[in-house]
Amino acid sequence: MKKTFDLSLYLVLDPDLCQLHSMVETARLAVAGGATVVQVRHKRASTAERIALARNVKEALRDTSALIVMNDDIDAAIEAGVDALHIGQRDMPASIARARVGPDMLLGLSVNSESGALAVDPALVDYVGVGPVFATPTKPDHEQPIGFTGLARIVAACPVPAVAIGGLKQQHISDVWATGASGMAVVSAICGTPDPQQASRELWKQIVAARPA
Repeated sequence: MKKTFDLSLYLVLDPDLCQLHSMVETARLAVAGGATVVQVRHKRASTAERIALARNVKEALRDTSALIVMNDDIDAAIEAGVDALHIGQRDMPASIARARVGPDMLLGLSVNSESGALAVDPALVDYVGVGPVFATPTKPDHEQPIGFTGLARIVAACPVPAVAIGGLKQQHISDVWATGASGMAVVSAICGTPDPQQASRELWKQIVAARPA
C-alpha cells in the first residue's frame, strides 16, 4: 500500500551542503523541525552507497511520518525500500519506472512546462516537482527557470499534487502557495545551516500560516 504523504516542506539532501551535519543527521533534525519529505540525492555516489545512505536515513526517521524519497536511482530505491522514487523527464519513462517499482511505491516526476504537466498520467505518477522556479547552484544542469508565473501555469495544468523547487527560500513561501502548489522543496534553506531543526521549524511555521486551511 502506498504511504500517505504531505509535500508541504520537502527537503532535498545535498552532500556538499550537509558537511556541517551529516546527511542523515540533517534529515533527522529537519524532520524534527517540521520537514514532511526527505529526498536522498547524491549524484556522485554509487548505487551501493545510495542504498546504505537511504537505509541510514530510514533508521533515523523510523518513528516519524516523513516520506523518504530516492532521487533517480531506481535500483537503490527498490533495494533500500524507500517510500518513493523521484525521476526526471530524461531519466526514464514513467511507465517503465512504475512497472519496475510496482504499485505500492510512490512515484514523483520532474516537469518544467505546461505540456509536460498535461502529459502526466495520474495512474502512474503520484506527484510532480515543478521548476526550477529560480536558478540554483545545487543543480547546475537545471532547465530554464520558470518564475512564479510559470509555476502557477504548470501547477494549474497538473493532474496530481505539485511541489515547487529551485532556489526557494523562506521569503518565497507565500508566493509558492499563491500558485496553488502543494509544497515547497528546499536545499540550502536547511542543508548547511548551523541548526537544521530551527531552520526547518521557521519554514514550517510560515508554511502553516500561508497554506490554505
